[in-house]
Amino acid sequence: MEVADAFHRRLHRITPASLSGHTAQTGGMQRLEAISGTTVGSDRLWMGQTLVAPATSSGDHHHGASETGIYVVSGHPEFVFHHETEGEIRLRTSPGDYVYVPPWVPHREENPDPDDPAVVVIARTTQEAIVINVADLTWTGPTTLGEPI
Repeated sequence: MEVADAFHRRLHRITPASLSGHTAQTGGMQRLEAISGTTVGSDRLWMGQTLVAPATSSGDHHHGASETGIYVVSGHPEFVFHHETEGEIRLRTSPGDYVYVPPWVPHREENPDPDDPAVVVIARTTQEAIVINVADLTWTGPTTLGEPI
C-alpha cells in the first residue's frame, strides 16, 4: 500500500545489475540509467553511469538545457570543449575529480588509456538524459539558454 504522505515515501536501491541501457547514446560511450522517472519515479533528477572504452573518443554532443555534474570513478577520462577565445580546451581528470558541464556546451569525452575503461557517474538537472549529437565543438547553440535554435 502506497502512503500518500510525501514524508513517508519509500527509498529506492539501484544495484549495478539493474542499471538500464535504454538511454540516448553517443559513439564510444555506454550510458546506463540509475535514477530517473522511469526507474524510481523521480521528477527533477536523472543520474547514471557512463563507461568510456579504452582508446576511445565519444562523438561531439551537448545536453540541451540540462546542467551536468560528473564524478570520475576510475580511469583518466579527458573532457574536451571549444572556448571562443582560447580554442580547444582539454580537461585531464583523475579518480575523485568532478566536472561541471553548463547547459548547451558541446563537448566530448575521451579515454586515452589503451587498456582500461574510464567510469564516471553523471547527474543531470533534467529528468531525461538529454544527448544531442553535433557535428563539431563549435556549435553555436540556442539563441537563448532556454530553447534550441
